[in-house]
Amino acid sequence: MSAVFQQPSLARRIAPIFQGFDGYLAFAVLLLGGAGLVTMYSSGFDHGSRFMDHSRNMLLAAFIMFVVAQVPPQRLMSFAVPLYTVGVALLIAVAVFGITKKGARRWINVGVVIQPSEILKIAMPLMLAWWFQRREGQLRPLDFIVATVLLGIPVGLIMKQPDLGTALLVLAAGMSVIFFAGLSWKLIVPPVLIGLIAVGLIVGYESALCADGFDWRVLHDYQKQRICTLLDPTKDPLGKGFHIIQGMIAIGSGGIGGKGFMQGTQTHLEFVPERTTDFIFAAYSEEFGLVGNVFLIVSFVFLIFRGLAIAMDAPTLFSRLLAGSVTMIFFTYAFVNMGMVSGILPVVGVPLPFISYGGTAMVTLGLALGILMSISRARRLMQS
Repeated sequence: MSAVFQQPSLARRIAPIFQGFDGYLAFAVLLLGGAGLVTMYSSGFDHGSRFMDHSRNMLLAAFIMFVVAQVPPQRLMSFAVPLYTVGVALLIAVAVFGITKKGARRWINVGVVIQPSEILKIAMPLMLAWWFQRREGQLRPLDFIVATVLLGIPVGLIMKQPDLGTALLVLAAGMSVIFFAGLSWKLIVPPVLIGLIAVGLIVGYESALCADGFDWRVLHDYQKQRICTLLDPTKDPLGKGFHIIQGMIAIGSGGIGGKGFMQGTQTHLEFVPERTTDFIFAAYSEEFGLVGNVFLIVSFVFLIFRGLAIAMDAPTLFSRLLAGSVTMIFFTYAFVNMGMVSGILPVVGVPLPFISYGGTAMVTLGLALGILMSISRARRLMQS
């Protein structure tokens, strides 16, 4: 008598691929992605194919997230040194013979034109997490000094391009690894106090520091102008202060409930500059108001807390440091973008995750989400 074997259904064959995926993290991304599509449709409907391109970028990010999620954290660790080395080498190549656009040398042609600084947003936390994993159980002050040097090299090269926004993101990603690795509060508090004192002095002596001809030395002229414009945008309301003033007007005009979908006058009459990229938060706030902002902020907070929860439950030091650092990338993106559009931080060209238009940034976010999914998936599969 011949035995008959029943072939498993397609759903049962696919199920193992999705086993261990973090549903809470996916839900947070779904909320933010939905908000991004709605906002891009409204703010970019007369910007050619912006909405379709944004949708394509989201699908690409989702595919990257899915692929990276299949890679175990131990395998991710093997990419740390090569990716960091390639990233720094490309930054050096940019400094020597990179492509200059609008006064900034940030790109290089390697068959296709790429911006190497974007690689360091992921390579930096990978490298530092790898370093502290190797030093686990025998950490010394020298190890933190080495980590600071590893962080300072790419940050310095990116600042030289100049690209303050990307340098800030790479610095935040690296510093979060160093902090989570156990950096003493005695070393954290003094720089924070010095920073607060410096901010207070800049605000107090703004008229003298921002006077024509005053040389800040440590900053480029455009960076000095951004800080001075932040302190008093009304000095040049039709020039350098235009972005901040119009962004604040759009946010304030949204009120409690907003003007409604597709009804943003400041946005659609083109008073809001870069309304599909850096200043899309102003367009969103005008149409959805305080209620929409609360929804957006709560969604980001949920995403960040879920990422930190994944980091706390991770089985290895490498996974904990990497998950914590990647999560702080989302925090830095959101905080800096909302802060600069609201007029409480200088304009540095940082997109709002999942909301702003931009293919490179979306790919970086897809990689970051894939890393979080990979770490969460590894823990869940170990438990099961």
